[in-house]
Amino acid sequence: MAAAEKHDVFQAIADRTRRQVLRLLSEKERPISEITAHFSVSRTAIAKHLHILSEAKLVSGRKVGREKLYRLQPEPLGELQEWLSYYERFWSNKLSILKHTLEKEN
Repeated sequence: MAAAEKHDVFQAIADRTRRQVLRLLSEKERPISEITAHFSVSRTAIAKHLHILSEAKLVSGRKVGREKLYRLQPEPLGELQEWLSYYERFWSNKLSILKHTLEKEN
């Protein structure tokens, strides 16, 4: 991937570790050391994940003393929700058919 290319919300959440980082940050603001403690990967790997999440504007960081605290920025997830809502009608339709079928059998 080119250095100038930015990651979007879909690329950012494609990775399981990044989804777990988002879940951690949904609870509270955390420094990278605290985030890293939850994973079996290096601090450098977590820093790369945070960079991708930052590019997608899903997390932001602020300096507090010598540490940088990261927090969730959930607004870009709206794009994901919008995309998924289109497909929700297919799930709802399948569930309605299943319900109708089961009621018909009883």
